[in-house]
Amino acid sequence: MTEQLYRLDAYAEACEAKVVAINGLGGIVLDRTPFYAAAGGQPGDRGTLRFAGGECPVATAVYDADKTTIVHVPAEGSPRPAVGDSVTAVLDWPQRHRHMRMHTALHLLCSLVKFPVTGGQIGAEESRLDFDIEDASAVDKDRLTDALNALVAADHPVSERWITDAELDANPGLVRTMSVQPPRGSGRIRLVLIGADGSVDMQPCGGTHVRRTGEIGAVAVTRIEKKGKINRRIRVALV
Repeated sequence: MTEQLYRLDAYAEACEAKVVAINGLGGIVLDRTPFYAAAGGQPGDRGTLRFAGGECPVATAVYDADKTTIVHVPAEGSPRPAVGDSVTAVLDWPQRHRHMRMHTALHLLCSLVKFPVTGGQIGAEESRLDFDIEDASAVDKDRLTDALNALVAADHPVSERWITDAELDANPGLVRTMSVQPPRGSGRIRLVLIGADGSVDMQPCGGTHVRRTGEIGAVAVTRIEKKGKINRRIRVALV
């Protein structure tokens, strides 16, 4: 099991760690890492592992089959540390920070579009959420852009708290995403709250977020696409 430092501090850009394994595909497992492993529509982080023998660029980070071990996928042909080596794991911070801004912006979009979420994807330049919306006139690109930027400008705090599986079962409406369910089995589930006590948005999420909505910066709804009879894809970009 990898100690996931981003769960304690999403702003941790680097850490000292030790290589504990190299898997059959050459992926590097550390005892601890600031790298977010791809999950829930958020891409895995990229960055660098620095060690005595050189630097190993990391193309992405993913979960192993056990869903608790994070594998750092090295760029093809790069030098690699050996098991037991000490390394400094360094994020590509500009990319990570854009993912944090984007992820929080999608939570704001969720708070405005009160329909079931059927899918989503976070990107550094553009992100999207898919909703089941029977009445297409219920969403408007310009109105959504204005409403999103108003929530950003209000500079709401973003915080988290933990609940038990039983508490989530008693409040199933907290789960907005039909395609991605919060991870269970550890005995507790992380809630991300925007606004005082979650007054703007509150839902289970394992991703990384900014501390306040003002940190997101200006955003725009770039497109609303029809993807099925009632499915609408709403795309958002940082501007």
